[in-house]
Amino acid sequence: MNGLHNLDSHYDVIVIGARCAGAATAFLLARSGAKVLLIDRQQYGSDTMSTHALMRSAVLQLKRWGLIPRIAAAGTPAIRSTTFHYGDEAVKVDIKPEHGVDSLLAPRRTVLDPLLVDAAREAGAVVRHGVALSELQFASSGRVIGASLRDGRGACMTVRSDIVIGADGRQSTVAQLVNAQVLVEGSNASGIIFGYFADLNSDGLHWHFAKNVAAGVIPTNSSHCVFAAVPTSLFVSTFRGDAMGGFLQVLASNSPELRANVERATLIGRLRSFGGAKSYLRHCHGAGWALVGDAGYFKDPLTAHGITDALRDAQLLSRGIVEGGARGLEAYQRERDALSLPLMRTTDAIASFSWDFDEVKQLHADLSAAMKTEANHIASSCQPASLAA
Repeated sequence: MNGLHNLDSHYDVIVIGARCAGAATAFLLARSGAKVLLIDRQQYGSDTMSTHALMRSAVLQLKRWGLIPRIAAAGTPAIRSTTFHYGDEAVKVDIKPEHGVDSLLAPRRTVLDPLLVDAAREAGAVVRHGVALSELQFASSGRVIGASLRDGRGACMTVRSDIVIGADGRQSTVAQLVNAQVLVEGSNASGIIFGYFADLNSDGLHWHFAKNVAAGVIPTNSSHCVFAAVPTSLFVSTFRGDAMGGFLQVLASNSPELRANVERATLIGRLRSFGGAKSYLRHCHGAGWALVGDAGYFKDPLTAHGITDALRDAQLLSRGIVEGGARGLEAYQRERDALSLPLMRTTDAIASFSWDFDEVKQLHADLSAAMKTEANHIASSCQPASLAA
């Protein structure tokens, strides 16, 4: 449903942004008994840029939430191996069963996001697409007490709430309006071009690394997502004027076989690009507000961990809200920061491209250790209790 009609004047929680972090947070809070309003300026089921890959802890959460059968029914392939290519050397890692997960997934966002929105709605959340945040409402104490909303027809409405959650991405309006402080910022960024290719002969995840270039092949719904990456300082000179030529050149610099394989496949639609942005970790809560997903924490997409972070933080935040007030939100930030900083620092080092093969292998070992810690933490975490309790 679109627009502002038939909304109540007060909700326990308003979530701004219905991509994976926002929809998952709304789902968990609604399931706990909260009265939740979830809004998004985009239309239901619309696409967005994404690395697609879900690491073990993300798959574990989706399994806990009962959503894996829906993802599988959408034709999302199970991923049972990851291969790292360091020049001519290939290191294959099979996905071993752990925490009840024996494969990874990489659904298109046109599958994952609406699936999570549907789950939030079924859990009791009120969902409105085509609705944007105009401004936050503040009490004289400075506490956020609601939001002014606007729909595509120009209709406006102010809705009160106990907490407003910004799940509205890197350029978060909520983060700007509450002046959320950047606590840690990265130094490096990669520029990426990617596309979806049908009939590509490739099995499992593949990550390629060579001097000043990287590439990846990710099996997703009815196609493979293939990306080519360079340091952001080289993005314009590599891709401007001939995006496909630069894309194929970067693939060939990683692996001539990869380029040949992609040239035999069929590009679906067009290539898309992301010029790069530095990582950051923002302060993620205050009186009457919180941030989740890219609104609170973003790192370079080269390690394809963004969706996993988003689902993890949705669980941590929803538990913090249910378990109580400022103390629960402080616990959310402590957990988020402790799990995020090792991932962020290692990713920032990989995105520097200032490594040799031995160094990037060690960085991948460090990344694997941080992901294992994350998966163990999520596996041992309890689901949010009832808000009414």
